[in-house]
Amino acid sequence: MSISFLFLCLLGLGAFSFLFGRRRIRGLTAMAGVKQHSRDVYHGSFVAVCAVLVPLIILLAWSGLSPLLIDAMLEDFLRRQSPDLSIGEMGVLIAKVKAYFVGSLPEAFANDLIRDGTDYFAALVDNSATARSFVVLLLGLCGAALGLRLLAPRFTARPAVERVFEIVMIVASAIAILTTIGIVLSLIFETLRFFDTVPVMEFLFGLSWSPQIAIREDQVGGSGSFGAIPLFAGTMMITFIAMLVAVPIGLMSAVYLSEYANPKLRGIAKPGIEILAGIPTVVYGFFAALMVAPFLRDSGAEIGLTLSSESALAAGLVMGIMIIPFISSLSDDVINAVPQTLRDGAAALGATQSETIRQVVLPAALPGIVSAILLAMSRAIGETMIVVMAAGVAANLTANPFESVTTVTVQIVMLLVGDQEFDSAKTLAAFALGLVLFFITLLLNVLALYVVNRFKEQYD
Repeated sequence: MSISFLFLCLLGLGAFSFLFGRRRIRGLTAMAGVKQHSRDVYHGSFVAVCAVLVPLIILLAWSGLSPLLIDAMLEDFLRRQSPDLSIGEMGVLIAKVKAYFVGSLPEAFANDLIRDGTDYFAALVDNSATARSFVVLLLGLCGAALGLRLLAPRFTARPAVERVFEIVMIVASAIAILTTIGIVLSLIFETLRFFDTVPVMEFLFGLSWSPQIAIREDQVGGSGSFGAIPLFAGTMMITFIAMLVAVPIGLMSAVYLSEYANPKLRGIAKPGIEILAGIPTVVYGFFAALMVAPFLRDSGAEIGLTLSSESALAAGLVMGIMIIPFISSLSDDVINAVPQTLRDGAAALGATQSETIRQVVLPAALPGIVSAILLAMSRAIGETMIVVMAAGVAANLTANPFESVTTVTVQIVMLLVGDQEFDSAKTLAAFALGLVLFFITLLLNVLALYVVNRFKEQYD
């Protein structure tokens, strides 16, 4: 029985337990002639939780641990058959066994050892799936029976159900926090390994980026330069151009939609603007590479300017269009949240609508607007596809937006493309860049929180 089908069986068992539990508690209450402690829905939910919660945990744990155990048993079986294999050869052999099992390895490339290993592996997989289905369904039925046994008119079903969901939410929160901690620690540890090879000052303040490490001592052009200033400069340039496009357009569109547009027009324009946020970034990249970049190059040639086919200007313009919804939608919500009494008070003092917007509404909404801008800036800093397709991958240290540049995220992708060993400075440099990018976005978020906390009580 597959995992998906087993999961659907658990959901069906939970739904049946919920309905049967509600029906049973009604019958028990009618027979006892007393008032229930909790409503029917909580008794049904209690039975459903008893039927589903533990089997679901077992199913998730089994799905995560059984492949590791099966691989260990397969390796032990193959090691008994061929004790002279090295660790690398054993890994290749296990990969061939799995490939032959799924049918992607042709029969001509399979030998007796691979066939025997495949038969053993298939038996392990089948036995694991059978045992998993039996254990999960048995636990589900036993849990449902236990829940029904505990039902009684005065049973405190509501506190029990709420406690279970409280624990589930605590676990979900803990998983999110632990995931964040894990990401940060993985970046820090690999970055420290990188700084054992490359000095910190060279990385942070070096002016040349060419992460090519020589494989042989006599190899030419593989000395490696890890100065990240060109990457930081390219990232900031493209982000600055994008914000020059997005902030005025996004903010003015938010003001118009919230203060001037009628409800019918607002109902059409606001979703239309927010559609931009749902367009895949690769589509923006195609638009930048096929439309915007050639248009800028040809237009510049007509007035005597030399523009590269891949330029920071093209990437920044398209990226600015992409992040307009972030500023427009969030700013619109913040402006609408400004109390109407402030507008009425300004009108009573004789202020025009434009004066009210400039001197009352926008200052009152300033913390939210700044937060929207910083959020959009973080989105722009982390963009990759548009930069790859419109600005290129050349690490040029230049202040000319007409030339090709690259960003931190693009170089992270380039460093990790293909088969890489995580023991060279070239690969570990991606973690150092990721850590720097993490701290930049963290500082932007901290700045946004500071602005909100600094000004939020001024107009409460």
